[in-house]
Amino acid sequence: MQNNLITKKANHIRDVIRYLQKFKNAVVVIYIDDKTIDSPLFSTHIQDIALLHEAGLKVVLIPGARKRIDEVLRSSNIEWSFRENTRVTRLEAIPLIKMAAFDVSNVVMTLLAAHNITAIIGNWVRARSKGIINGFDFGNAGEIDKLQVSAIIKLLDDGFIPIFPCIGWNSSGHPYNISSSQLAQQVAIALHADKLFFLLENQSISSDSFKIPAEFSLSENNTVPAMDLCEVQEFLDLNKDAESPVLPFLSLAKDACEKGVTRVHLVDASVNGVLPCEIFSDLGSGTMIYTNNYGKIRSMTQVDIPSVLSVMKPFIESGKLLPRSEQDLAEDMNDYIVYELDGGVHACSALKLYDENKGLKQAEIAGVAVDENFGHMGIGPKMMNYLLNKAKAQNVSSVFILTTQAADWFESLGFVPDSIESLPEERKKVWSLKRNSKLYRLNF
Repeated sequence: MQNNLITKKANHIRDVIRYLQKFKNAVVVIYIDDKTIDSPLFSTHIQDIALLHEAGLKVVLIPGARKRIDEVLRSSNIEWSFRENTRVTRLEAIPLIKMAAFDVSNVVMTLLAAHNITAIIGNWVRARSKGIINGFDFGNAGEIDKLQVSAIIKLLDDGFIPIFPCIGWNSSGHPYNISSSQLAQQVAIALHADKLFFLLENQSISSDSFKIPAEFSLSENNTVPAMDLCEVQEFLDLNKDAESPVLPFLSLAKDACEKGVTRVHLVDASVNGVLPCEIFSDLGSGTMIYTNNYGKIRSMTQVDIPSVLSVMKPFIESGKLLPRSEQDLAEDMNDYIVYELDGGVHACSALKLYDENKGLKQAEIAGVAVDENFGHMGIGPKMMNYLLNKAKAQNVSSVFILTTQAADWFESLGFVPDSIESLPEERKKVWSLKRNSKLYRLNF
């Protein structure tokens, strides 16, 4: 038991080191909603942001200011309304909106200063009036026209954290109120950010709040851990009638990925440590939107063997898999595939071909193991489909597996019981009555 605990800790530390190497000098844009800024965990999130900066990540912050703007306008008896999620006010409101936006940015800057992090609040946003749309005048609401990208990059290279208030200026110096969430998205796109975070208080994409497509995998707390762009659209279509503040962020995330942002993360700010967990672990804690470079199946290499043995170890100890040595894996290396996620190996399986009489061929799927921490992600079925397609391409007549404890799972994939006598002679010779594995087969 003690050895297993040490192994788990070591694997976690390896993950952190791997991600530190991967995201050194990466650009990370973080949107912080106004509810998070007022929450008890806000100072903890700032501490984590400071740690990310000190770890070598280039951090950009965009704090939401809706609540603070509401307070300032209300205290001055200035009315406002919302149309299409855009604040609409009279001209005299804009100085107060600007003051409120900078107030919030100053709060963030002050907390970072407590961690010896230098942040700068700037006017790097060129904006234009939203104008009149379908006869409706949006007043002082603005849209982003241009970002001073070179100035922002210079600040990041010099070790500063830029903070963007939700204000933009036109060429004449007239200020406009702009959307913080859209600003975060546009900054991430302009900087070709490696990651865009939407830090949202008490918001998550879970089966408790949304309809989830049947083929989606869920985490232990019933949230969707990751979606590619096709899955995002499927999710949005299924929940098009839902009223949830998280859905607009999901649409922004999809658009950001389509325009070059590597990954977008929607994370629940009510969870302590959500930011480092999402960045420095394979599983994360929120929902990640990605293009097509997250998890992949590939052939095993010599370098993968220690990781594969680590994945197999609990299955061997429980008797689900036969023991395998490093030499065994090296000899059969061409039979194995692995599932790689951000450079880490978290699953494996093998396909071995057997020549039969009359030109018929059988194939065996063996060594199927998925890291228990990733069992909810549907990796096992993905590997099986991959190997079955590979077997079909080799013109095999059927695929079989031998199992002691996973019969139900293989039956769910379409395998049916068969006689041990149907095994290829080569495989029948090493079948053990003591182990008494059951044979299941899928015919093509």
